[in-house]
Amino acid sequence: MNVEINYKSGFQVPEPSSRPGDTPNFSYLSLPSPLDSVRPDTSCKASEMRDLAYGLVRVLDDSGMAVGPWNPNVDAEFLVRGLRAMEKTRLFDERMMRAQRQGKTSIYVQCRGEEAVSCAHQMALEKGDMCFPTYRQQGLLIAQDFPIVDMMCQIFSNAKDKLGGRSLPFFYSERDYGFFSISGNLGTQFIQSVGWAMASAIKGDDRIASGWIGDGASAESDFHAAMVFASVYQPPAVLNVVNNQWAISSFHGISGGAEANFACRGHGFNIASLRVDGNDFLAVYAASSWAIERARKNLGPTLIEWVTYRAAAHSSSDDPSKYRPDNSFDLWPLGDPILRLKNHMIQLGIWSEEKHQALIDELTLEIKEAGKQAESFGTLGKGSKPSVSEMFNHVYKDMPAHLRRQRQKLGV
Repeated sequence: MNVEINYKSGFQVPEPSSRPGDTPNFSYLSLPSPLDSVRPDTSCKASEMRDLAYGLVRVLDDSGMAVGPWNPNVDAEFLVRGLRAMEKTRLFDERMMRAQRQGKTSIYVQCRGEEAVSCAHQMALEKGDMCFPTYRQQGLLIAQDFPIVDMMCQIFSNAKDKLGGRSLPFFYSERDYGFFSISGNLGTQFIQSVGWAMASAIKGDDRIASGWIGDGASAESDFHAAMVFASVYQPPAVLNVVNNQWAISSFHGISGGAEANFACRGHGFNIASLRVDGNDFLAVYAASSWAIERARKNLGPTLIEWVTYRAAAHSSSDDPSKYRPDNSFDLWPLGDPILRLKNHMIQLGIWSEEKHQALIDELTLEIKEAGKQAESFGTLGKGSKPSVSEMFNHVYKDMPAHLRRQRQKLGV
């Protein structure tokens, strides 16, 4: 007997919740109260805290007050430092974006809307720890008061660029500030951070590694290789997945964030996993401190998904209006990290709109003066540039004969 069977195709392509011209739809995001989270002891086994990968660690409630078990109870001076770092990062981004539009550099990437993730995380680290960042974690440097003139010179690829024009603009490399060289292939940072942490443990050091990856790059094999090594060797590492909802023009569902969130991927490797409100400065600091303490005590690695939103374009070469609604960040349920911290501080009575405007004026002037100084050393379009001889340096320990001949031919 012949039986005809009709099979319905099971192939599915994830679709974003809204397209250009639509009203932004973030109904997929659940926002629990900060009081709903549990803060386990850092010695807690990964298998006993699985629920934290499905909730959302938060501290600031809807009224702007810090509540719940994750409240880090920091003082006013700490809050001012955090607000200053985030505001400075945003103003720096705006200045560099204008410079790119003026032809002073070839490309620039902003972290608008994500400032809390890097700034608060950095404030939980110690000197000697090493971050393996993506190109959207400039706050890791700025929160340390790193000289922004040096950052600008590298962006302009001028004669004062410490990298000698060898790297892309904004691909900083600052070993003394715990900032490992940025890689355009973002997945490599994850596996290298685990390797660095393994080396730290082998040496008996107490330094920890902080690896960074985006939601899109988490679908690459480097992510899974890093997780295998982290699971097996339990190195002192914090593994950060910045889920800003968009990998260039692909929404987070394409990399697997629609059917399951990114934090729960740690469960398959028995790695402690947290899912955190990345636009809540206090939640970021609290979760970072928890994971860093766990790593420093050799209690194992932690995977953290930072739920945030990329407010700006992917880069100066991108037009997000082609793939998402124009006003999407205005309606993002987790809000603006700077505005949320500012309102919290006003609620506490330690801040005001006048103080905030004075801070903006001060930082704007600082960044303007730094920009003038950096531009005096040259920009992409004019002025002094690194010597041509730099292309031969820092490639081989001992320069091969054919490169020596080429260098001699150039007369440099």
